[in-house]
Amino acid sequence: MTVAASVVKELRERTGAGMMECKKALQEVNGDIEAAIELMRKSGQAKAAKKSGRIAAEGLIAIKPSVDAKTMAMVEVNCETDFVAKDENFRTFVEAVANSIVYTSCNSVEELLVHPLSAETTVQAALEGLIMKLGENMRIRRFERLVANNGRLFSYRHGTRIGVVVEVEGGDDSLGKDLAMHIAASNPMCIEPHQVPAEAVAKEREIFMAQAEMEANKEGSGKPAHVIAMIKEKKVEGRIRKFLSEVTLLGQMFVKDQKTSVEKLLQQHQAKVHQFRRLEVGEGLEKKKEDFAAQVAAQAKLA
Repeated sequence: MTVAASVVKELRERTGAGMMECKKALQEVNGDIEAAIELMRKSGQAKAAKKSGRIAAEGLIAIKPSVDAKTMAMVEVNCETDFVAKDENFRTFVEAVANSIVYTSCNSVEELLVHPLSAETTVQAALEGLIMKLGENMRIRRFERLVANNGRLFSYRHGTRIGVVVEVEGGDDSLGKDLAMHIAASNPMCIEPHQVPAEAVAKEREIFMAQAEMEANKEGSGKPAHVIAMIKEKKVEGRIRKFLSEVTLLGQMFVKDQKTSVEKLLQQHQAKVHQFRRLEVGEGLEKKKEDFAAQVAAQAKLA
C-alpha cells in the first residue's frame, strides 16, 4: 500500500529510525502508526540483543536529589562511544533514570529495569528504544541511593564521568561540597581504617613483608636474627599505617590543603562524615582498543 509522506515523517520523529525502515513498517500494518511503533520495538529488541555483546565502557554519571534533599540517587549508564555519551537523547534518558531511582525502592538493576520510567514506558523499554535509535549497546551498570540519617547530603560531579554523594553532620555547605570534591579526586576506599577489608590489608602486608625481606638481604648488616626480624616488622607496620592513611578518607591529606588531613579538617568544623559513595564511568571495565591502522589496511585489501 502507499503510505503518506507525512505519516512516515511522524513515525520517524517518534522513533528516530530511518525513513525506509519507517515506510516498510507502516506498509506491513496498513499505515497504523501505533502498530508500526510496536512492530519496530520488537525489531528494536532484536537489534538490542545483537548489540549486547559489544563492550560499553563509555557513558555518564547522573545525580538527582529528592525534593526534600534527604535522599540522593546516583547512576552510571554505559554506552560504546564518547560521541553517544554526549548525545542529548542519551543524557535525557540517564537523567530520567536517576530521577526515577530517587523515588523507588529498587535494590538492583534488574528490579529497576522493570520499573516504570514514565506513564507510557518502563526503564527497559525506554533503554531498548534508545539502543534502536542511537545504534549502540547501552546498559544501566549500577546505581546508589543514599538517605540522610544524621546529617545532610552533598554531591559533586566532575564533568560527567565521576560522581560523589556524601553525608556530613555539622559544618556548612562549603565543607560538604569540599568533601565531595575531595572524594572525587582522592577516591578513598572507606572512611576509617577499621573499615578497610581485612583481605586488602592482608594482601598489602604480604607485599610489604616481601619488600622488607629483600631489603634485609641487601643490607646484610650482620645483625642478630632477632634484631633483623624486629626491624622488618617495624618497616611493615609503618608501611601498613601509611597504606591505611592513603586509602581512608580521614587519613588522606585534604586536596585543597596538603598540610591538613581530612580528619583534622572535620575536627576544625566539628563535623563528621557518616557515609559516601563514588562512581566513575567505566571503572574496572575493559575498554575496546581500536587498531585503526589494521582497519585501514583491511579496507585497502577489499578495495
